[in-house]
Amino acid sequence: MSRFRENNLVHKIARKSVVKSIFRLMAYVAVFAALEQVIFAESVLPALPTESIADFDIIPTNFTDSSNLPAISEANPANNTQLAVSIPQKVSSTTNNSATNSATASAGEPSSMDAYVQKLETARYLRKVRRTMDAKPLFVALLSSDTPDAIQRSALLELAALAQDEDDLPRTQDTYAQFLSRWPNDPRVPEVLLRQGQVFRQMGIHDLALTKFYAVMTAALTLRNDRLDYYETIVLKAQMEIAETHYELGKYAEAAEYFSRLFKQDNPQIDKHEVLYKLVRCYGNTTNYDQTVASAHDYLANYANTPEVPEVRFELATSLKELGRDNESLQQVLTLLKEQSNQANSNPENWAYWQQRTGNLIANQFFREGDYPRALDIYSSLAHLDPSPQWQLPVWYQMGMTYERLWQPQKATEIYNQIVSRENELDTNAPPSLKSIVDMARWRINFIQWQNKAETANYNLRDTNIIVTANTANEPIKQ
Repeated sequence: MSRFRENNLVHKIARKSVVKSIFRLMAYVAVFAALEQVIFAESVLPALPTESIADFDIIPTNFTDSSNLPAISEANPANNTQLAVSIPQKVSSTTNNSATNSATASAGEPSSMDAYVQKLETARYLRKVRRTMDAKPLFVALLSSDTPDAIQRSALLELAALAQDEDDLPRTQDTYAQFLSRWPNDPRVPEVLLRQGQVFRQMGIHDLALTKFYAVMTAALTLRNDRLDYYETIVLKAQMEIAETHYELGKYAEAAEYFSRLFKQDNPQIDKHEVLYKLVRCYGNTTNYDQTVASAHDYLANYANTPEVPEVRFELATSLKELGRDNESLQQVLTLLKEQSNQANSNPENWAYWQQRTGNLIANQFFREGDYPRALDIYSSLAHLDPSPQWQLPVWYQMGMTYERLWQPQKATEIYNQIVSRENELDTNAPPSLKSIVDMARWRINFIQWQNKAETANYNLRDTNIIVTANTANEPIKQ
C-alpha cells in the first residue's frame, strides 16, 4: 500500500485525535507553535513500546546516564526552576552557533554539540519522570533546521515515544512515518517499521501491520550490516509479530507455520515455552490432531510445572479422543483430575476450570457413545473435585444415569438418594436447575421402584404361566 493511501486511511481513523492535538498545540508558547504545526500536520497513525529506539548517534558517554543530569524533584521546586532556566528557550542560528562555539572553545566551555546533547538528554530525562509538558517543547526545539542531523533524528524518535506515553497512537505513528520519510536510510529504520506494525495491530489494522512486519525483514537486508546481531534480533522480533498477528486473527494454520519455524530455531531469545504452547493451541484449532498430540507430549515432557499444563492436557485428551485412542484419552483425563502439583495449589481456579471442563467433555462423549464404564470412571473422579452441591449434584445425577445404563439400579438408587438428602442445603438463591436435579433424582427413584415392581410382577406372571401350561399339558384328553 502506498504511503499516500496509508496516510489517507490513518487520517480518517484519527480525525478526532488530530482535533485534540490541535487544541493541545495552541497551549504551547508562540515560539514553538509554528514548528509543532510542521511536525504534526500531515497524517496520523498508531503507537508502540515506550522505550526509546536504540541510538546510533555518537553522543558523549557522560550524557548517556540520567544520573549526570540535575535532579528534578517535586519536593524541591528551586532545583526545577534552575534546570528550566539552564535550558535554552530557542536554538540560535548556525552563524551565531559558530561564533559561540569558537568563543566557548577558547574559554574551555562545552561545545555547541555538547549543548544540544545536554538538551536532548535533559528532555529524555523529563519524559522518563513523566513531565511530558516540559519535555515536549525541548524535543520540538531540537527539530530546528540548524540542529545537527543526528540530534534531530533522536529528537523525532523521542517525540514518538512521548506520544505513546500519552497513549496518542495516531500521533505516534505519524511521527514514525515522518522519520521514515526524512531518513529512509537510517540504520534504525527496521525497528521503526517494527514499531509501526505493532501500532497498526493495536489499532486493529492487521493488514497494514503485517505489511510493516514483512518490510522489517526487507529493510534489514538492504541497510548496512555492521551491527549484524542487532538486525538479526529485529528480524526475529518481526517473525514473532507475524506469528502473533495471525494468531490474534484466528488464522491458526498460518500462525502454526510461523510458530513452527520459530521453534526450530536455536536462538536463546525465543521463548520456546510460549511458542510451543501456542503451537499446541493452533494445531488443536485446525483439527490437526496428530500434530496436537505430538506437540502436547513435547510440552508436557519439557514444561511440566507451568500454568498452561492443564490446558495442554485438555488439548491432548480431546485430540486423542478424536483419533479414536480412547484408552489414552481416558488416561490423560484421569491424570489431569488426580494431578496435584505446586502449580495446581498456587493457581487452583485455573486448574479447577480445566479439570472440570476436560472431565465433563470427555465423560459426556463416552456416555453418548455408550461406553459407560469409561464414563463412570471419569464421573467418579469429577465428583471429588468440589464438594459444593452446585458441582456435586449434577455429577452425581450423571453417575446415577450411568449406573442405570449398566443395569445396576440399586447403585443408581443410592446415588439418587444422596442427591435428595442434600436438598436442605439449597437455599432460596439456589438456581432452578439445581432444584430440578433434586426433583429429577426423586422421580428416578420412584421410577426405579416402579420398574422393580413391574419386573417382579412379570416374573411372577411368567412363573404362573409356566405352571398353568405344564398342568394343562399333563391333563388327559377328554372324549
